Amino acid sequence: MVHSALVIFLIRRFTGHRITRWGHKSHGIPMILVVDDESGVRDLIVDALSLVSIPSTTASHGMEALKKIREETINLVILDINMPLMDGYEVLQRMREIGLTIPVIVLTARLDREDTKRAFELGADDFVRKPFGIEELTLRVQAILRRSMSDSSLNSAIRMGDIAMDIDRHEVSMDGNPIDVSPTEFRLLQVFLENPGRVLSKEQLLSQVWGMDKYVDPNIVETYISYLRKKFGKGLALRTVRGVGYQLTDQVAP
Repeated sequence: MVHSALVIFLIRRFTGHRITRWGHKSHGIPMILVVDDESGVRDLIVDALSLVSIPSTTASHGMEALKKIREETINLVILDINMPLMDGYEVLQRMREIGLTIPVIVLTARLDREDTKRAFELGADDFVRKPFGIEELTLRVQAILRRSMSDSSLNSAIRMGDIAMDIDRHEVSMDGNPIDVSPTEFRLLQVFLENPGRVLSKEQLLSQVWGMDKYVDPNIVETYISYLRKKFGKGLALRTVRGVGYQLTDQVAP
């Protein structure tokens, strides 16, 4: 098999296509997550993105993809549909259910129009059929990044009331005073700050903060909720909705 980097070189050499590199005037360097169970496809896309100076990370199945999305800063996901264990549709659905708005480009070899329709209904931003052209895919990636990363909602700073969070610096403050939080407390607080006013169930919080590990004790959610309440006091209006979950409001905690 010809190495993917050589394939890209030949495409550029003999077709005359030029791929514009990601400019340094953007809002930072983006990170792409490539999700596909075929290593050859993953390598091909990673090499293509490297040619336009876009770094990427990979996942070989849906569970790994959700874990990386939860733990790393991902700006766009290139997501294959046909994967074992958890297909791309389920990955996309779970992302949207927990409020993640990261752009997603769906890849598939299927030709049925219903597949395209389903992907967009679940919240996909673009749809590319296999086999795909390298230049076309990179141009689509760059177009989505220009739109999404110019959106102020993707700023690394999140603020609600007196609480401010800087995701890139991994810092939290209240009334301008730094608050020391553990990595897990930081992720839990981030989920609430990104979903103000929304009631989040224990299952959603377990999925987003601790992943899909079935051995995690569900009571750990209450434990870390209590940690946050102790550290932020009345500055964190975190309400318990009995029998449903938890809600971060913009009201002062009692």
